[in-house]
Amino acid sequence: MTQLEFSKMSASGNDFVIVDNRDRKVYDMFPDTLGFVQRICRFHHSVGADGVILLESSADHDFRWRFFNADGSEAEMCGNGGRCAARFAFMNGIAGEKMSFETVAGVIKAEVHGRKVKLQLTRPVDMKLDYTIALDDRELFLSSVNTGVPHAVLLVGDVDLVPVDALGRAIRYHEVFGAKGTNVDFVEVLDKENARVRTYERGVEGETFACGTGAVASGVILAEKALVRSPVNIHTKGGEILKIYINEEVYLEGDARFVYKGHLHEEALL
Repeated sequence: MTQLEFSKMSASGNDFVIVDNRDRKVYDMFPDTLGFVQRICRFHHSVGADGVILLESSADHDFRWRFFNADGSEAEMCGNGGRCAARFAFMNGIAGEKMSFETVAGVIKAEVHGRKVKLQLTRPVDMKLDYTIALDDRELFLSSVNTGVPHAVLLVGDVDLVPVDALGRAIRYHEVFGAKGTNVDFVEVLDKENARVRTYERGVEGETFACGTGAVASGVILAEKALVRSPVNIHTKGGEILKIYINEEVYLEGDARFVYKGHLHEEALL
C-alpha cells in the first residue's frame, strides 16, 4: 500500500492531522472516509487528533477544506483548525501570506505572520440572548450564536467549578438545539478585556483545551451584552490567550504550531 503523507499541527491545545488532498488521494486510498478519520484520530492506537483537515482544490480561492471531527462527523468550521490549515497552506506553497479558503460555513480569509495566524471569520448569525432551557429539575440561563458552528454560551462565576463534561453533554444534546445539537461554552468574565472559557465540543464529545469558534462565540455574546470591549482576550484551558476582534467583521488571532510530518503506515488504521 502507498503510504499517505500527512502533517500534525496544533493550535491552543487542539491537534489536527492535515493532508494536502488536492489530488484526492485520500478518497482513492480510503473510500470509507468516516472510518479513516475515526481510526487515525485514535489516541494511543494511531496518530491521535481532535480532527482531520483535508485541503482540496478550489476554482475561486486558494483552496477548499473539509474538516472532520474525531468521531468522523464533518463540521462546518473550526477556528483552531482554520489557523492550522492556513499556516499549512502557506508553508507548503498552496497559498501566500494572505489567503482565502472555502468552508461549509462560507469563505474564510486568513493572514499568516510566522506562527501567528489571524482569521476573518464569517459573520455570526442566529444570535439569541438570555433565554432559559429546562434541564432535569432546574432551568439554565444562556445565550447562543452560530460562528460557523452553533454555540451555547453560559456565564458562570468560576469556570474551574463547572462540571464541563457532564453539564456540557446534557446541554449539547438538549432538544432545543435540534438533531445536530450544539457546542457549549462556559464563560467567566475577568474584566472588560479578559474572559476565561471552557468548551464542550460537539464531535469530540468532551472538553478540549480550546475552541476557536467557541472563543469567538463567547467574545461576541459578551460584547453584545456590553460586558467586554474589542479586542477581548479569551483565556483557554490550554493556557493560550486568543484575541477576538469584534467590529464590522470578526477576527480570531492566535498561534498555529507545526508538530511533525510523517507517512501513515497501514497498521495505524488497524
